[in-house]
Amino acid sequence: IFHAAAYKHVEICEENPFEAAANNCISIYNVLLASKKFCVPNFTFISTDKAVNPINIMGKTKQFGEFLVKYFSKGNFVINQNYTNVRFGNVLNSSGSLIPKIRKQIENGSNVSITHKEATRYFMTISDAVSLVLESSFLKNNGKTFVLKMGKAINIYNLALELINEYKVFQNK
Repeated sequence: IFHAAAYKHVEICEENPFEAAANNCISIYNVLLASKKFCVPNFTFISTDKAVNPINIMGKTKQFGEFLVKYFSKGNFVINQNYTNVRFGNVLNSSGSLIPKIRKQIENGSNVSITHKEATRYFMTISDAVSLVLESSFLKNNGKTFVLKMGKAINIYNLALELINEYKVFQNK
């Protein structure tokens, strides 16, 4: 099982905290129970870098999901069941990805929303994300959390400035 069925957008979770908790926490618990019952050999929970020291409801619910996966991995009554977490940063061009969001703000002529000038994000490609998820199901490290080495963090403020300049250059052609 590759469990990715969770709210992953901070704004949606902040606006609907009870729904976020129900969807992100109760659903993973139910899927974990079913995986135990039916002896599913591999369970991979797709988490987020926001689960590390979470400051919002989305990060907290993902952190709770990781905790549940670790908990279920400890009570392994069935041999050869593997429970893992996979955590990534921003997947380029995925739904809710930062770059398309900033581009949309620029194209609409609205202000670009930056949380803080020093804020940074890690980025990865969709193929890197898929590879990490698939590889984790073959690694028999029950209860572990896998994190893709995503290189250097990118400053969001500088990235937004680059995207604004790119848009201006494109508009002048």
